[in-house]
Amino acid sequence: MVKERRRELSGAVLREKSAAICAAVMELPEFRAADEVFVYMDCKGEVSTKPLIEEAWRLGKKVAAPKVEGEDMSYYYISSYLDVEDGYFHVPEPKTDKPAVGKSAEKALLIVPGVGFDPKRNRCGYGKGFYDRYLAAHPEHMTVALAFDFQIVDEVPTRPEDIRPMMLVTESRIFIQ
Repeated sequence: MVKERRRELSGAVLREKSAAICAAVMELPEFRAADEVFVYMDCKGEVSTKPLIEEAWRLGKKVAAPKVEGEDMSYYYISSYLDVEDGYFHVPEPKTDKPAVGKSAEKALLIVPGVGFDPKRNRCGYGKGFYDRYLAAHPEHMTVALAFDFQIVDEVPTRPEDIRPMMLVTESRIFIQ
């Protein structure tokens, strides 16, 4: 149902709501303080990360995007949209060979996607567990999930291995740990 609602959004509404969500994130002290921002590359009606990516580049921050590698996910630096190509399940992925590693990378602000969330920030992802495994292995990241208001439901079922984002930002609300 949530995926259908996302697909039904017109391009103009998706851009407008995404811009509002990203503007709220850009005002967060965590975004301002981050030297590096790890973002998902949106597709299929997700909240667009394009405003965040472009503001991070404008501010001189390093930007990295995820790439699926077998059962795991790794981040690679991108410096333009030319650094990404169609990847796993047609999600844009970095084609660079610049892995995002090191002390600064471990403390990067990490932007998390999801299908649905609840007010406690529990997250329903896409079912493969890539983000949960990555975050379990890299616990130092400050995590912020992006969602449209209609993606917030009363309760999301959880499993022990699920990792909640520290913040959840919609076009009208911010849920904090």
